[in-house]
Amino acid sequence: MNIYVCVKHVPDSAATITVEGGTGINEKITFLLNPYDEHAVTEAARIKTEVPDSEVVAVCLGKPAAENTLRAAMAMGADRGILIEADRRQDSIFTALALAAAIQADGRPWIIFTGKESIDSEGMQTQFRLAGNLGLPVATNVIKVDIDGYCVRVESEREAGTIDVIRMTAPCVIGAGKGLNTPSYPTFPDIVKSRKKPVRKISLAELAIDPPVAGMQIQELVPAVEQRTPKALTGSAADIAAQIVDILKNEAKVI
Repeated sequence: MNIYVCVKHVPDSAATITVEGGTGINEKITFLLNPYDEHAVTEAARIKTEVPDSEVVAVCLGKPAAENTLRAAMAMGADRGILIEADRRQDSIFTALALAAAIQADGRPWIIFTGKESIDSEGMQTQFRLAGNLGLPVATNVIKVDIDGYCVRVESEREAGTIDVIRMTAPCVIGAGKGLNTPSYPTFPDIVKSRKKPVRKISLAELAIDPPVAGMQIQELVPAVEQRTPKALTGSAADIAAQIVDILKNEAKVI
């Protein structure tokens, strides 16, 4: 049974991002496996140990450097990787089309994992579009997975700690949340072994994807600038509380 994990090559959240050309960034920074995808890979590797004859396949759409992210996923337990080569970053609409086409061309999916979102764009759309393209059920921000053959039971965390229990029939798409597990970071021998695991490289032309009827384009990237003006509040506790309420109501306009 094939377990696919869709992963993304994202900038390190600790990196200093510099806008270039108005719509891009300087990519001479550290990129890594999207943190939410680490939970997805870890869960896929766990399920593999419980299901005989299963295989974990990491799939990524990106530039050649994204192979490093696939290697990271394989060091964490994926058996092989598929890199869909693209010369530029794509929106979630096209990304989902490409991921669906690559998975269908590779084999029959049993479970498809993704992270619930990526830390760069935070769109939280790819898993839903992927499921829509494949005609599969989907659940996101999943914090628990129980699988019995083709019966999949998940717990999905919503706002304010509310948890939905969702039952699906495999194949299905599962968006991993932070509470799903603790990522199993690789040892040095795992990293060495991952270098020998196969990565299949596919061009977008090979997938013969029909252009989507809709899409998104970046018009302009502008660095976020935080302007803070410290203000000392004096007086009694009651006076300070009244000043805070006034600031929130009349200056910040949040109440």
